[in-house]
Amino acid sequence: MSILKFVGRAALASIFVQGGLSALRDPRQRARLVERAGLPAPELLTQINGGVMAASGAMVALGVLPRTSALALLATMVPTTIVGHPFWQLQGAERQGQMLHFAKNVAMMGGLLLVVADSGNG
Repeated sequence: MSILKFVGRAALASIFVQGGLSALRDPRQRARLVERAGLPAPELLTQINGGVMAASGAMVALGVLPRTSALALLATMVPTTIVGHPFWQLQGAERQGQMLHFAKNVAMMGGLLLVVADSGNG
């Protein structure tokens, strides 16, 4: 793997590793959002999501099954983004802040799609 790919993947993966470890250690705050969305076992779901994010993020960073790991991260990002940043339910400054976080997550999904599309050349 080229140094540019390694640095790019590590930079992209860093937020997933950090966020995933945080969700594993203390799921309570994120679990409240999961509970509000009406999903069962919110703390357990939060920790499962965090574990997938931390493990898959580390694998993307290290280049271990990066395409598969990026797909796993994409699978976690869709519900995380919808549940965690429901800007359409908010007003004013809070809406703007959540729109920004939603857009950030969409941008991260774009980076993950680039990893998935990478054929390994270069």
